[in-house]
Amino acid sequence: MALTELQIVKAKCPGDKESTKLSDAHGLYLEIYKSGGKLWRYKYYRPSNKKKENRLSLGKYPEVSLKEARLKHAEARAMVARGIDPAQHKKAIKEARTEDNENTFEVLAREWFNRYLHQEKWVESHSKRIIRRLERNIFPSIGHMPIKDITKQQLISAIDKVFARGVNETGRRALQDCDQIYRHAILTDRAEINIASNIKPIFPTVNRQKHFPAITEPERLGELLRMMDVFKGSPSVTCAFHLMPYVFVRTLELRRMRWEDVNFSKSEWSHFVTKTQIDHIVPLSKQAIKILKEIESFTKGSEYVFASETSKLGYINENALLNALRSLEVSKEEMTIHGWRATAKTLLEEKLDCKPAVVEHQIAHKHFGPYDRTKYLKERKEMMQAWADYLDGLKATK
Repeated sequence: MALTELQIVKAKCPGDKESTKLSDAHGLYLEIYKSGGKLWRYKYYRPSNKKKENRLSLGKYPEVSLKEARLKHAEARAMVARGIDPAQHKKAIKEARTEDNENTFEVLAREWFNRYLHQEKWVESHSKRIIRRLERNIFPSIGHMPIKDITKQQLISAIDKVFARGVNETGRRALQDCDQIYRHAILTDRAEINIASNIKPIFPTVNRQKHFPAITEPERLGELLRMMDVFKGSPSVTCAFHLMPYVFVRTLELRRMRWEDVNFSKSEWSHFVTKTQIDHIVPLSKQAIKILKEIESFTKGSEYVFASETSKLGYINENALLNALRSLEVSKEEMTIHGWRATAKTLLEEKLDCKPAVVEHQIAHKHFGPYDRTKYLKERKEMMQAWADYLDGLKATK
């Protein structure tokens, strides 16, 4: 039963105890001490460890009323639901503050994030992308600076570092975040000018190529991989379907993969990419090798790895892999076979911290100049094995 103000006022700690508790709802409770003090607390389980219990202090009563405690509790619960530890978040804000200045860019940014996380009801994957984008791209440059002291040139320099990595969409969104943070700072009288509002034209525009839906939220990706594990079709379709996440090449490249291009001793697949007119090497992880060994007993006598007797081309048709994905009831709005390229690019950079240049070389996008297929080969081999291990880790985590 929910607490009332009258219960709280009358509540006292029994003489034989150091403290006692009055529960409200969903982990919110009031701890009453023998000394007479009353402290609001929220009991929850850490997002990073569902078995580990933690407590967050929400303030003393009566300085923090029952109504105010419930509002703070609701905000903290919203953070936990989105995979954010409110105690760690509170600690980060506290550490960002200094005795002389409590209004650094990071403090204001986290304050804005916390407020709109609750008010706008952001989905978990969206909220995680926002705070990670700020932590990775903006806070290292200007997070420690008082927001009112940051010059337009300093903000431009911070954003420019993002665009310099070739991730224009991330740069554009980081600038949008900064704009919203400055709006919040102005509304709360911590800044007078929004220096982020009129610098957009100086940065490159985002190249709006055809968009292929892709899953980039790790938990959902793990679910998809587990669903894929139970798919059963023909040997060629099944193995191609299972191999795609580990190599993330264009669909046509995978479908017409030739045995003569596979080098098991080097753990490499070398082929010519017709779309970009380049010779390309795909390092094969241990997991990829295992899948190829499985299909070898079925199609080794054929020209193509994923041979098909029903296709005039000699290899599985263009809808085979897509139909396999749709059979798992994964919608076209959520994921496509080509979407594995976007999935890999996003998570390799954001979760595995791989160098963008190495990722781009492996994805083999269009190159405006000489292309060396062996460039970054050592790094790419390490990256592809790390990627395969990461996928297996997601798959094993339920």
